[in-house]
Amino acid sequence: MTHSICDVPGIKVGHAQDDLAKTGCTVVLPDVEATAGVDVRGSAPGTREIELLKPVRLVQKVHGILLAGGSAFGLNAAEGVQRFLEERGIGFQTSTAVIPLVPAAVIYDLDVGDPGVRPDAETGYNACLAARSDENREGGVGAGCGATVGKIAGQEKASPGGIGTCSLELTGGIVVGVLTVVNALGEVVDPVTGNILAGLCDDKGTGFYPSVEVMKNIFSKSPFQSTNTTLTVVATNAGLTREQATKVAQMAQDGFARVIRPAHTMYDGDIVFSLSAGKLQADVNLIGAVACELVAESIVRAVKAGKE
Repeated sequence: MTHSICDVPGIKVGHAQDDLAKTGCTVVLPDVEATAGVDVRGSAPGTREIELLKPVRLVQKVHGILLAGGSAFGLNAAEGVQRFLEERGIGFQTSTAVIPLVPAAVIYDLDVGDPGVRPDAETGYNACLAARSDENREGGVGAGCGATVGKIAGQEKASPGGIGTCSLELTGGIVVGVLTVVNALGEVVDPVTGNILAGLCDDKGTGFYPSVEVMKNIFSKSPFQSTNTTLTVVATNAGLTREQATKVAQMAQDGFARVIRPAHTMYDGDIVFSLSAGKLQADVNLIGAVACELVAESIVRAVKAGKE
């Protein structure tokens, strides 16, 4: 067990990044077609192929998930993921071609490094080449390379965000795994004590200001200008329908609210994808409840790793 999303049988993760420009992308690749669902809770999402994940759509399977920096520009990295999969004959078979279906979502990291450098098709392709079944790095890797949290007063006093990942094995061999890119407007708190773990740094640099208290004082005078976003992929080897996968994504979003304060703002594009890459029987309520716990854990792990 790697205590990562890769503990789900058949799931591989790959990262590619530009350390100088502080941006990158992360790809989650199942080794079989996976039933997928999505829940979009933030009000500033940047996405691709999200519409096909709705329960009433024709195609029920996807072939990968891409998370990227670069804001809307970073969606171009999905082209590289599609090229990688097409070369291997992976995709939805039509009468004339195989079409890989790769839903994607992005975070805003343009104000961290070089805003002129964004993940592109080559970055997405390289992330696929790097994908492996024991990838468990956290912090400033892949799509989390330029992620930060606590940006209510600007980037200058923000704390590092990044990638967090974890998993849990349940009775009967069922595994639920989560990978999250944490780039929130608000701070991240300990779910037990409520203490701020990462966020808006205070003037002394030794503690943090609570974001909601800051909002009470400044938002009526000066609207916040930047954008953020936390993205999660939940994977399991439990067999789920499209409707059930969507429910798991909805329940998993509660993990954001447990540890990000505030969550799901107008300035966040918070999204949870869920992947069912197996056939084991499980109660959807259990999978959703465990996913919620793991999402909260992954967010905490991301900011702790970002400090290292």
